[in-house]
Amino acid sequence: MRKLMETQDAAQLSWVVALLTAEDIDFQVFDSHVSSLFGSGVMMIPRRVMVAEADFDRAKRLLDAAIKAGPA
Repeated sequence: MRKLMETQDAAQLSWVVALLTAEDIDFQVFDSHVSSLFGSGVMMIPRRVMVAEADFDRAKRLLDAAIKAGPA
């Protein structure tokens, strides 16, 4: 697995998860449980979105295009 991105922003994480799910790209979010140990609202440890090496380039292009397009 390869790191696509990391964030401490729950809204951004939700957006990326929705984006990858809509495009049927398999992913995992690492460090979710560790991050939640500090309580809600405190995101001291970034969560990492990981994708399979085979899907990385497609996921990266998708994420870059979505960021470039901006909010709908």
